[in-house]
Amino acid sequence: QVQVGESGGGLVQIGGSLRLSCAASGRTVSSYAMGWFRQAPGKEREFVAAIGWSGGNTYYADSVKGRFSISRDNAKDTVYLQMNSLKPEDTAVYYCAAKPRVWTSASYQFTAGAWYDYWGQGTQVTVSS
Repeated sequence: QVQVGESGGGLVQIGGSLRLSCAASGRTVSSYAMGWFRQAPGKEREFVAAIGWSGGNTYYADSVKGRFSISRDNAKDTVYLQMNSLKPEDTAVYYCAAKPRVWTSASYQFTAGAWYDYWGQGTQVTVSS
């Protein structure tokens, strides 16, 4: 059974930074494409960022481009989401999701929550003044 776990959430001031981490058990993290999603109270879950199996392809929601950066350290079996210039609207529960390697994939699939097979429990990020 694959388990996905996030860490690194917390309370941060407007304009501050946080780095979220995600690890997937069962195989090395390089075996998974990884995505970050978030859900704010009263809103639907939305795509934030994703990274392909090799780490060469990254995808971002327009709302976080230029502020967030996704990366992976396969030696540490961890994927990171570096969040800078945080805004109150970034407040949400952030979820990490994993997709085992597949033969073919299209870019749009990385942004779709339904495409991912395994999900973490989420970590709260609160941006406050």
